[in-house]
Amino acid sequence: MTDSPTETAKEAEPTKEAEPTFRGDVTVELVKHSAADSDVLWAARVSTAGEQSLEEITKDPERSKGLINYLMRDRHGSPFEHNSMTFFISAPIFVFREFMRHRVGWSYNEESGRYRELQPVFYVPDAERKLVQEGRPGKYVFVEGTEAQHELTTRVMESTYREAYEAYQEMLAAGVAREVARSVLPVGLFSSMYATCNARSLMHFLGLRTQHEQAAVPSFPQREIEMVGEKMEAEWAKLMPLTYAAFNKNGRVAP
Repeated sequence: MTDSPTETAKEAEPTKEAEPTFRGDVTVELVKHSAADSDVLWAARVSTAGEQSLEEITKDPERSKGLINYLMRDRHGSPFEHNSMTFFISAPIFVFREFMRHRVGWSYNEESGRYRELQPVFYVPDAERKLVQEGRPGKYVFVEGTEAQHELTTRVMESTYREAYEAYQEMLAAGVAREVARSVLPVGLFSSMYATCNARSLMHFLGLRTQHEQAAVPSFPQREIEMVGEKMEAEWAKLMPLTYAAFNKNGRVAP
């Protein structure tokens, strides 16, 4: 059977190089979970009451609230580990490099530039991103940039990204291995990963990577990882409202 003229033409068409995309946001999706306040209660009460049914554990809402707050306040942390949340996260590579500092209670699987061609999606700060750092290390603040600084940042980043991705494509087209060619790509490239944690490890993460008016210990996160943290926090708050309320009430310090 011979190909139709249309099919032959399609096969002969050169592959069109993808145009770079520039983003100022991040993606966080809750993929799956086994996480509820009852998980905390079940784990905590086994030490004094042995095995109990879910109905028995949750029959007194005020008692449940009080127990979770007690555990949080007095830093009995292990009952907060008997749950699981898996998030799909798409963010710049430099965000993931900060993420990897959180190792206890976390599991990660990130897309690989060795095994797939990386797509040209790059981070460019939006107009709300504060650009200027004032003060010395350990005691500094970020302030709004000028219109000229924002224009410069956008222009330079976009042109640099385009040049880097063109070099990457040129190397791939010449037969250079993906794991070698990826070396020319900047940390502003978007990557994606699955990140799995429990409530205790997530609280440690949020305590360091977000700013909050109820935090007993101040934190100074980079804005981009804070954006990820805020989205993860919103999902967790819906799953475990009693635990989330106790976390805030007790200064956002992980038990």
